[in-house]
Amino acid sequence: MRTFARITLDPAVMGGKACIRGMRVTVGMIIGLLAAGRGREEILAAYPYLETEDIDQALAYAAWRLEEREVELTAS
Repeated sequence: MRTFARITLDPAVMGGKACIRGMRVTVGMIIGLLAAGRGREEILAAYPYLETEDIDQALAYAAWRLEEREVELTAS
């Protein structure tokens, strides 16, 4: 598994969704804002506690998750 230093998964934060550095900002929210046409600078201005690297890692994490494939295990 690839590691993402800025992405955290904690069942006690946002129901275990992938978040940025333990904050209540999810990767999905960042990707959604970008998909809606918001620019990086606009996102950073709206959420001043975020850093450019957080957006980069959110994109990298989302891309990695899309490439991941779940394989169902069967009992033998």
